[in-house]
Amino acid sequence: MTISMERGYIADCQARLGFDLLSGTWNSVVLYALRDGPLRPGELRELIGGISHKVLTETLRRLERNGLVARRRYAEAPPRVEYELTAPGRGLLEPILALGRWAELYADEVVGAQERALVSGR
Repeated sequence: MTISMERGYIADCQARLGFDLLSGTWNSVVLYALRDGPLRPGELRELIGGISHKVLTETLRRLERNGLVARRRYAEAPPRVEYELTAPGRGLLEPILALGRWAELYADEVVGAQERALVSGR
C-alpha cells in the first residue's frame, strides 16, 4: 500500500518500512559511512567513532539481513571482509541526507525544547 496524503499514514503502509530502517540509532550512520565505497569493519569503526565492535557487528548484520549492505569475504590469510551499499542501501542516502539538512536547521530548537521540558517536568 502506498502513502496517500489525503488518507494520511496507516500502520501497514510501505513508508513504514523506510521509517523503521532509519529509526535505529546506528543504521543511518553506517549507511552514510559507506557512501563512498566498500570498507572493512575496522575502517568503519575508525570513521564513525563512538561505536563498539559489538554494536557495529550487530548493525552490519541487521543491514545485511535487510538487503541494504552486502558483505564480501576474501579468501586471504588473514581473512578480509568488506561491506558495501546495495542499490536499496544507496537509495536510502537521499532521505538520510535530507534528515541531516533538517537537523542542521532545527537541532538547536529541538534540543532547546527538550531542555525546557526537562526543567518543567513535562
